Amino acid sequence: MSSCNNSIPQPLIFVLAGIPGLESFHGWFSVPFFLVFVTTVICNATILCIIRLEKSLHEPMFLLLAMLSVVDLCLVSVTVPRMLGIFWMNAKEISFNACLAQMFFIPSFYVMESGILLTMAFDRFVAIWYPLRYRTILSSNMLVKMALAILARTVAVLTPAPILTQRLESFQTHVIAYSYCAYMAVVLIACGDISEHIVYGVMVIVASVGFDLFFIILSYGLILHAVFRIPSWDARGKALSTCGSHLCVIGLFYSPVVFSVLAQILGYHMAPHLQIIIDNLYFLVPPMVNPLIYAARTKQMREWVLRILHCHGDRG
Repeated sequence: MSSCNNSIPQPLIFVLAGIPGLESFHGWFSVPFFLVFVTTVICNATILCIIRLEKSLHEPMFLLLAMLSVVDLCLVSVTVPRMLGIFWMNAKEISFNACLAQMFFIPSFYVMESGILLTMAFDRFVAIWYPLRYRTILSSNMLVKMALAILARTVAVLTPAPILTQRLESFQTHVIAYSYCAYMAVVLIACGDISEHIVYGVMVIVASVGFDLFFIILSYGLILHAVFRIPSWDARGKALSTCGSHLCVIGLFYSPVVFSVLAQILGYHMAPHLQIIIDNLYFLVPPMVNPLIYAARTKQMREWVLRILHCHGDRG
């Protein structure tokens, strides 16, 4: 129960604090944020161009990678420019409707990315368990259906967030101690009973990230079971090598979430600014590193990147 003696009505404008307690360092924080943004855009755009131009990459695994790159570009595009506005120009004010839009779209792209990672795990499962039927099972129609399912799940899970927020009538303050309009950050400054909002927040995590992570672990358990039934060690190594890039991306994507959940279970309370920095890592690091991992570990991608670098080197 959150009660207030001096409450204010639902404000037309919220103020985003950025990283509370570290306001004097906002200029320094802007440098890595900007570099991550530029690197992410260049790397993911390069991945999309390579997949489009290289016909040998027009297969399910790389089409899913293209989907991942599109979502990563969207994710950084709706988060980083706003943060840079706070850091560089002190543009902290955001309208109530824009705040509602942020609390829907930012987690939407995160949930979509989680769904794509689950789909990629299914792709590796089919490739190892049913190699002869791989293209039949993961046909273009199936990929479209899976993409639509990911989109439908995202809309169904996250549409209640702005609707529930609109029902909040009074607030303790109009200042949100966060770098963007996170749903729970807004709920925690509201007055009155917020128990249904907390339950909804937990349900979102369970129905998206929790669901996906459970079935990713299950998929890789079945993959390992199949791989270790192969008599040849060389064949085992080749089978597992096809999963290497995906496993790296999964570890990078889910580790901050797992870390935060474990910290809460173990009763470790992080400083607010540290929690906000870790939360921002959810949206910054995976989109930048994902294309680098696939470019480094995939032969066709590696050859294209080296060819591009060689062309630029010759021009120089």
